Amino acid sequence: MSIWWKINIVLISVIALYALYELVVRIMMRRSAKTISQEEFQAGMRKAQVIDVRERDEFNAKHILGARSFPYSMLKETFSSLRKDQPIYIYDQNKAVSARAANMLRKKGYTDLFILKGGMQEWTGKVKQKKID
Repeated sequence: MSIWWKINIVLISVIALYALYELVVRIMMRRSAKTISQEEFQAGMRKAQVIDVRERDEFNAKHILGARSFPYSMLKETFSSLRKDQPIYIYDQNKAVSARAANMLRKKGYTDLFILKGGMQEWTGKVKQKKID
């Protein structure tokens, strides 16, 4: 078998694994939370608990105004401070971490979960940003 066939097999395998990963994330999101647009997020965020599941340094650098930091790596220890009787609006940089966070919260009994479509990456609303000296 030539080197080009081996390279093609590796590339096809990588593409297949990425497609599988995307499928798993989409299924997890559909089962756990409703994905909402930026407009829906902004309209409902005053009546919801807005959590940023990115790591603390990312949150400190820039986050949606009014959001609380709940890094995914710490969520298993901190989720109990979230109320089950209020909606939870979740965002990260894009969507994969939000999907995992929503899935974990669903398993802990939270039901009113929403994920920001496009995450912080596409957010155009008000933010709190660390000033660069």
